[in-house]
Amino acid sequence: MKAVVIREAGGPDVLKIERVPVPEPVAGKVLIRVKAFGLNRSEMFTRQGLSPDVRFPRILGIEAVGTVESAPGGEFPEGVTVATEMGGMGRDFDGGYAEYTLVPASQVRSVTTNLPWETLGALPEMMQTAWGSLYEALALKAGEALLVRGGTTSIGLAAAAIAGSRGVTVYATTRSVQRRQMLLDNGATEVFIDNGAIAPDVVSRTGGVDKVLELVGATTLDDSLRCAKQGGIVCMTGLVGNKWSIDDFAPMESIPKGVYLTTYGGDVEDFMMMPLQELVDQVAAGSLRAPIGKVFHIDDIVEAHRLMDSNAAGGKIVVVIT
Repeated sequence: MKAVVIREAGGPDVLKIERVPVPEPVAGKVLIRVKAFGLNRSEMFTRQGLSPDVRFPRILGIEAVGTVESAPGGEFPEGVTVATEMGGMGRDFDGGYAEYTLVPASQVRSVTTNLPWETLGALPEMMQTAWGSLYEALALKAGEALLVRGGTTSIGLAAAAIAGSRGVTVYATTRSVQRRQMLLDNGATEVFIDNGAIAPDVVSRTGGVDKVLELVGATTLDDSLRCAKQGGIVCMTGLVGNKWSIDDFAPMESIPKGVYLTTYGGDVEDFMMMPLQELVDQVAAGSLRAPIGKVFHIDDIVEAHRLMDSNAAGGKIVVVIT
C-alpha cells in the first residue's frame, strides 16, 4: 500500500511516500481502507521530534475515515463507513497517513452519511475537540457568552459554529483584520483583533464573558483569564502559539478571583461518547458548518504540512486518498 513514512524528525520534507505492506487484520482490530484524514498539530509536533515517546520510522496520523476492509472479530460488516481517532494512532502504532490503517475495534465508530470524503474526513478530531472543550470542559449553556481565542483555527471555527447553533453568543479573535469577516460569516457576533492584550477591550465591550476557549495557548492564557467574568471558566485546549509552558507563572496573580481554569485534551473515550452522528447529520443538512481550509491528495502531503506549519489554512486541512 501507499503510505507516508517518517524516518527522522524535521520539516515537511522528511515525510516520504513509500510502498509498505498492508497491515494484517487480527481479532479485536479493524482494517480500514482509508479514504481521507485531517491534519492535526500534534502530528506537526511529532514530525518535529517533539513527541519523545514516538519512535521512527512511523506512519503518522491520529485520525481517519474510510470503509471497513476486514474486522475478524465481527465488530463491523465489511464496507461500512467508519471513523477512528486517537488511542495511539500515529504514535504508538502506525496511523492514518496511508491507504490502510489497522486500529483497535474499541476506537472505531460507524457513520451513516452521503457526505463527500473530504468533508467527512475533516470532522472526527476537529468536532471531538470542539465539542469536548465546549460541553465537557466548559459546561457551556445556551444564553452564555463565549470567547474563542484563536478563532481562525479549525477548532476555533468548529467551536464557534457549534456554540452559535446552540444559542450561545460567540466572540472570536484573530490577529488579522483581513480575517474579521470570515469569523463573522462563521457565526461570531463580534471579533476582537488580537494584539496579545485584549482583556481590557473585551471587558469594556462585553462586561466579561462566561466562558473562554483558549486555543493560542500559554502565550495568551494570562490575558484570556482576565476576559472572563467572576464565575467564568477558561479552558486551554490549543497550542497554536507553539509555547508549552508559562514563564514565572504565579497562580495567585494570574487567575482572577472566582475565575476557573481547566484544560481539554480528548481521548478515545471522549471520541466514542461525543454525538458524532448528530454532528455529521447537521453538517449534511447545512445547519452546521464544517470549516475546511484546503484539501490535498496524499501525494501532496509535504505541501499540506507546509500549509499547516504556516497557520494560514483558515480551516481544517484534509488529505484524500481516493
